[in-house]
Amino acid sequence: MPFPTFDRSRLKIQPLTQRRHDLDLSVMLPLDAPLPAFSHPALSLLGQRLIEAKERGRARILMMGAHVLRAGVSRFIIDLMERGLISHIAMNGAGPIHDWEFALIGATTESVAHYIQTGEFGLWHETGVMNDVIRTGAHEGMGIGEALGRMILTCDFPHKSVSVLAAAARLGVPVTVHVGIGYDILHEHPNCDGAALGAASYQDFLIFTQSVSELEGGVLLNFGSAVMGPEVYLKALSMCRNVAHQEGRVIKHFTTGVFDLVPLDGDTRRQAEKSDPRYYYRPWKTILVRTVADGGESYYVCGDHRVTFPHLYHAATSAPQNGQA
Repeated sequence: MPFPTFDRSRLKIQPLTQRRHDLDLSVMLPLDAPLPAFSHPALSLLGQRLIEAKERGRARILMMGAHVLRAGVSRFIIDLMERGLISHIAMNGAGPIHDWEFALIGATTESVAHYIQTGEFGLWHETGVMNDVIRTGAHEGMGIGEALGRMILTCDFPHKSVSVLAAAARLGVPVTVHVGIGYDILHEHPNCDGAALGAASYQDFLIFTQSVSELEGGVLLNFGSAVMGPEVYLKALSMCRNVAHQEGRVIKHFTTGVFDLVPLDGDTRRQAEKSDPRYYYRPWKTILVRTVADGGESYYVCGDHRVTFPHLYHAATSAPQNGQA
């Protein structure tokens, strides 16, 4: 007999109006915000690589953790998409939740410490509606990112102008969402359909893999994703190289960049020894070392995303294009 399962019908789902939010739209930086002091030699080079990849028609992939959106840099991400300097965005399951809530109510992020004590954490009606959108999208063959982006773009979301998902839907840029079951607050809700969630996220994985197939001569950036980013990229790249080798092609001359808060000393193009705990930091060994070892280049930038992303944006948008300043 199957093991007993939790009865979700007993849950009390409350409106977002009753939730205290830690972030609101005041966190969103305008494009002309003064740049805080920061410098790194890789920034100008990565900006130039994005331009070169655009000119070649090669992949310009941004993978990111959800806290990049909480850092208030959505307008910079959207503008890079509009300029064609980002051709694909990959998120974990939490990213769309923050994007949806910002677009819908102009606020996001609850206190886990507070709401977990009362059993209210994550159980908010308007956020749970995302499950219905994902299920409908899955039935129509869409991934999570496309389904949610179309909904935000076409429906009454008062703050959709700061939605990365809506901008991507408007521009035809794929946003793929790579979930782990049980990771996100959506999975708590009675209307969460595990089969639809899995089908839509797997569709997103195949869309992502197609983008990785165009990475020769391109760029892949990973902002603050310690597990999803490197692991999803690793499997997708293996699939693409498998096919490329059969066809006499290579996918090895490309640029990767990792932006995160973890201090990495020394040559980040060589992985740490197994005796070093940082050996298990996947962005280092996977994105900076192993997958570019046969012809690519990689760079690591340590810093707060609220600082480093605007600096990368300015490096990419102010760099010479087509040989002209």
